[in-house]
Amino acid sequence: MARAARNPWIGIGFDAWRLGLEASAVIGLRTMLIVQGGPRARAESERMVSEKIAAGLSLGAMAMSGRLGATPASASARTLAHYRRKVSANRRRLAKA
Repeated sequence: MARAARNPWIGIGFDAWRLGLEASAVIGLRTMLIVQGGPRARAESERMVSEKIAAGLSLGAMAMSGRLGATPASASARTLAHYRRKVSANRRRLAKA
């Protein structure tokens, strides 16, 4: 008997939850840095905005070129993975500061 296909949306939901958790950590870390003011706060604010623009543009290019996949589930999973890489890198970088 063939094995039943796994429901991809369960994993996608978990990935979205993890992204939200890491994003809230980044928001907290950035807030603490920006509240202190000074050149580091300014640089972080500028970096935050430029990263968001770059991440959105690159995701749009991925979508237009078909690299997100052909199904809603694959597009959702790859979109979450795209943003999670960025958010995770920011969390690690900000936690060191």
